[in-house]
Amino acid sequence: MRLDQRLAALAAAGETVTYGELARELGLRMADLTAQLEALMEEDAAQGRPFRAALLRQRISPDHLPAPGFFQKAAELGAMIDDPLAFVRDQRRCLR
Repeated sequence: MRLDQRLAALAAAGETVTYGELARELGLRMADLTAQLEALMEEDAAQGRPFRAALLRQRISPDHLPAPGFFQKAAELGAMIDDPLAFVRDQRRCLR
């Protein structure tokens, strides 16, 4: 299964996954997963879509938020992130 297909399945189910779980599931090194997620974020921004990478979460985040790099990349792509929790909640809601 490709990354975009797995993220579509997660969105349809209203689920999230940790970076490590997804990397293992897809047989990717973490650096490769990160590069692919950033490329998807660029594609999503160019198409005016919510960020599919919002479906990932840090293993240690009590709020199930993505890693800091997600927010950095989203900001680089023009996203206004005043409240990270609300931003991710909105992104995930729009993906369903």
